[in-house]
This record gives sequence, C-alpha cells and structure tokens, in this order.
Amino acid sequence: MTTKIIEITVDETLPIRHRVMWPNKSIDYVKLPNDIEGRHYGLFLNEKLISVISLFITDTEAQFRKFATIKEYQGKGYGSLLLQEIIGVAKNENLSKIWCNARQNKTDFYTKFGMVSTNRTFVKGAVDFVIMESLLP
Repeated sequence: MTTKIIEITVDETLPIRHRVMWPNKSIDYVKLPNDIEGRHYGLFLNEKLISVISLFITDTEAQFRKFATIKEYQGKGYGSLLLQEIIGVAKNENLSKIWCNARQNKTDFYTKFGMVSTNRTFVKGAVDFVIMESLLP
C-alpha cells in the first residue's frame, strides 16, 4: 500500500469533510468562509483520498481545521501521518504556534502530538469542543 500527501483543492476536501464530520447536515455546513485562503492537504492511499485537513496561517500562527479521515481508515495511523505533515509545514515556515478546535472526545489523539488543552471551550451542533495548541520550536 502506498501513501502520499499532497496539497489539494478545497473542493476535493468537501466530500470527506461532509461524510465524516457532519453527515446529517448539508454539504454547505462543512464549508468555511475563508476556505479560499487556506491550504488543503489530502492523504491518498493507493490513489484514493482517505484523509483531509485544512491549514490557515495568520501572522506567526497556524490553525488546522476540518481534519477528517474516512471511518474505515481511522485508527490505522493515516490521520497521524497527515497531522505530522501539517505540523512539519508549520515548523518549516518558522511559525510560533499551531492550534485547533478539537472535539472533546478526540483530545487524547492530539495530546500524542504535543498539543495541550486550553481553558477555552465551546459547543457547536451539540458537540463539545476545546481549543488545543502547541508551541513550535
């Protein structure tokens, strides 16, 4: 099995965002107003797109959003590869911090990448979120 991570278009991210994150909402629900400003990455397994993430850089900080892996490929390390790639992009650009709005039930996953929970939380669509961040060397 071969994997590759490349920059993709926002339109390529939308079906996976929708299917994984908010399947009961319209596809417009997974679009972001600033998607055009982001960089969108996809992990392909044998030429099939299975995981997506979007990176938004403002000044010296990066936020990743809409990180989604197709359910049958979750727990196999593919999302970890994609997140490591994004953290590497942020480090290569000498950014000071990377952060995300993490679903509360996914915080253990992000902790493995050196991210820590802040005291900032919110609820969207009946889902609890916490802002997590990592200072970059």
